[in-house]
Amino acid sequence: MATTRLLHTSHGTNREAFTLGDWALFISLALIWGSSFLLMAIGLDAFHPGVVTLLRVVLGASILALIPKARATKIDREDRRHIVVLAAIWVAIPFTLFPIAQQWIDSAIAGMLNGATPIFTALLATVLLRSLPGPLQIAGLVIGLAGILAIALPSAGGDATAAIGVILVILATVGYAVSLNMVPPLQQKYGSLPLMARILRVATIMVLPFGIVGMADSSFAWPSLLAVSAVGVLGTGLAFVLMGNLTGSVGATRASFLTYLIPVVALVLGVAFRDEVISTLAVVGVGLVIAGAILASRRETRRT
Repeated sequence: MATTRLLHTSHGTNREAFTLGDWALFISLALIWGSSFLLMAIGLDAFHPGVVTLLRVVLGASILALIPKARATKIDREDRRHIVVLAAIWVAIPFTLFPIAQQWIDSAIAGMLNGATPIFTALLATVLLRSLPGPLQIAGLVIGLAGILAIALPSAGGDATAAIGVILVILATVGYAVSLNMVPPLQQKYGSLPLMARILRVATIMVLPFGIVGMADSSFAWPSLLAVSAVGVLGTGLAFVLMGNLTGSVGATRASFLTYLIPVVALVLGVAFRDEVISTLAVVGVGLVIAGAILASRRETRRT
C-alpha cells in the first residue's frame, strides 16, 4: 500500500531490546559517521565545501548503482515524492551545510552538535505516532539533552562566525530528524538498498550546481581526495544502507540515538589527528550522551 501522506512514520519491526544485529549496525554507523567529520575536515584542506559534498554523494550513489538489487526494485509512483524530499533534507541540504559549518567550527564540535538529532527525532515521532516514547527512552533523551547542552555551551560564547557554524549544524540535524521519521515505512516496504540508491541518485542532481561552483576555489591534494572518497564510499553509500536497515528495525527514535556515539568518535579523532581542543564540560557531555544511548536501546514501550 502506498504511503499517501508526505510526512509519515511507523514503528520499527523490533520494539524489544536491541539484538546483536541491531548493536552491530548501531556501533558500525557511529564509527563510520564519527570519523566522517575528521575526513571532511581533511577534504576541506584542498576542496571547496561544494566539491566535498558533490564527491561524497556521487561516490555513494555510484557504489550503490553497481549492485543489481538496487536497480531491480521499482518504487511506486505515489512514493517517488518521498524520495525527492529525502534526497533534499537527508542528503543534499545537510551535506552542503556541514562542510560550510566546518570552515568555522572544529570537526569534533560539529560531530557533537549532531547529537541533537535524537531529541528532534523523538519530538516529531511523538506527534506522528500520537504516543510518547517509553520511560527509558525519555530518560535517555533527558540525559542526552543535558549532554548536548554541555557540549554546545563552550561554543555559545564564541565569535559570530562560530555561532553561524553552530546554527548551520543544528539546521542539518533538524533535516535528519524529519528524514529518520520518514524512512521506516519506506524501508519496510522496499528494503534499504533500493531506497537509498534512489535517494542518493536524486541528491546528486541537487548538489551538482554547488559542486561545479566550488571547483574554481579548489586545489588538488591526494590526502583530501582519499579522505573524501572514504566519506563517499563508506560514510554515504554503505552507511546509508546500514542506517535504513537500523531505522526499519528499531524505529526512528531509537535509531537516531546512534548520533549520541558519533561525538565520542569525532572527539577522539579530532583531538588525535587535528590537535583540536575540547573543554572539560564537553567531555562531561559526551559521558551523558553515551548514558542516554544505552537507556534508549532497551525495550520500547510507547504510551498513547
